[in-house]
Amino acid sequence: MLKKILLVILAIVVMFVVVVSLRPSSYAVQRTAVVPAPPETVFALVNDFRHWEKWSPWAKLDPNMKESHSGVDSGKGAVYDWEGNSDVGKGRMTIQESHPNEHISIYLEFLEPFASVSDTDFRFKPAAGGTEVTWAMKGEMGFMEKAFGLFMDMDAMIGKDFEKGLAQMTDAVKTMPAPAPVDVPAAPATP
Repeated sequence: MLKKILLVILAIVVMFVVVVSLRPSSYAVQRTAVVPAPPETVFALVNDFRHWEKWSPWAKLDPNMKESHSGVDSGKGAVYDWEGNSDVGKGRMTIQESHPNEHISIYLEFLEPFASVSDTDFRFKPAAGGTEVTWAMKGEMGFMEKAFGLFMDMDAMIGKDFEKGLAQMTDAVKTMPAPAPVDVPAAPATP
């Protein structure tokens, strides 16, 4: 009898491992909303990590969260580190690309409670009533993340936070000062 129980348990474990192994090894989450402000205003809100507390869906989850900024103030090379409670964990974001009023690419590293990395992108496009903002994140999943995904879908888990953050941008842009003009290098003259 004990042998049969052990065989059933082994079969269940093997089946679980096979099912998890067959799951996709990457994920992608994306949400889009129109924020009632011009692209330069919304871009400035995202391009400077010091403004994220105004709209980030995670900013107020831990009032005692430790934050630090390094690198440049905004744009490519800006770095934001945080460490907080179990709701926010510990991690770092680094802006890798910053194209004024169009696109920001961020390398996101979670260090605790589990280590993972993701690529995060923001795209800004003029739209009726303001700026269409698309917030996207993609990354790879190991065995544990794929197993967790059997019970909680990444899109469902993170998507609601993206929706909340995009909605909070609407209030945040009201407190933003008018952005300074961004110097865009002129195209070389053609002969």
